[in-house]
Amino acid sequence: MNVKKIISDFSELVMFKHSVFSLPFIFIAMIVASYLESGSAWFGWRLLVLGGLAAVTARNFAMGVNRYLDRDIDVLNPRTKNRPSVDGRVSNVQMLGFVVVNALLFIVIAYLVNTLAFQLSLPILAVLGAYTLFKRFSSLAHLILGVSLGLAPIAGVVAVLGDVTLWSLYLALGVMFWVAGFDLLYSLQDIAFDKAHNLHSIPSKYGAKKTMHIARVFHVLAVIFWGFFVCEADLGVWATLAVLFSAIMLSYEHYIVNKDFKKIDKAFFTVNGYLGFVFILLIILEVW
Repeated sequence: MNVKKIISDFSELVMFKHSVFSLPFIFIAMIVASYLESGSAWFGWRLLVLGGLAAVTARNFAMGVNRYLDRDIDVLNPRTKNRPSVDGRVSNVQMLGFVVVNALLFIVIAYLVNTLAFQLSLPILAVLGAYTLFKRFSSLAHLILGVSLGLAPIAGVVAVLGDVTLWSLYLALGVMFWVAGFDLLYSLQDIAFDKAHNLHSIPSKYGAKKTMHIARVFHVLAVIFWGFFVCEADLGVWATLAVLFSAIMLSYEHYIVNKDFKKIDKAFFTVNGYLGFVFILLIILEVW
């Protein structure tokens, strides 16, 4: 048994490198919650480990469900036909086992965090698993994906405070529109495929030009809600710079995609990865 290869295959299965999109915002919420509650940005090693594990297992569950249920679609799409879930590197039984194990781990971790986190664990898993089903009957799938990642800051504030605050909802709504917007841009690659196979997406329904406009609106809303987050949490200059930097990066993302659709991967991975990293860095500077 080649353990290294198995780990590599499962990492590719869930596209582990994409964790950079969700991880910063759960920790942003935890940092700000701790700072506002106690005056200290440090929430402790226990919550740091549990928060990280919760984010990873939740994302593994969501991606495992997606890959398992999308096998019939992915095998037909030239862009996805070489995924481990399709080419046989990860079997159906292994995928189901992976999904179940990560779901159980997430529930256990939530139980260890606090009562509210445990109570919310099953509803959160239900939302995370719903994304894959939506694109088979509704163009709202992009927003469902946004909601899924938007749950990260909610989970973060629940972990620290055992409650949900207004500023965390603003932060979550910003994440929701940010993710939905860049998912629209990413989906431009599959317009022809989605139309040919009756899959529901905003690009296949409205075309590339209108999709670009909708993505811009979503990203404007993301910046607005992040601004509300900064105001409601009564943060200062560094947090404001985080919002301004996000606006600049999202504008650059649209510039890249509008100029050349072949650079969608660059816009999706590089720009959004830097956005999350710089956002949390500036929040740390704010509360330090």
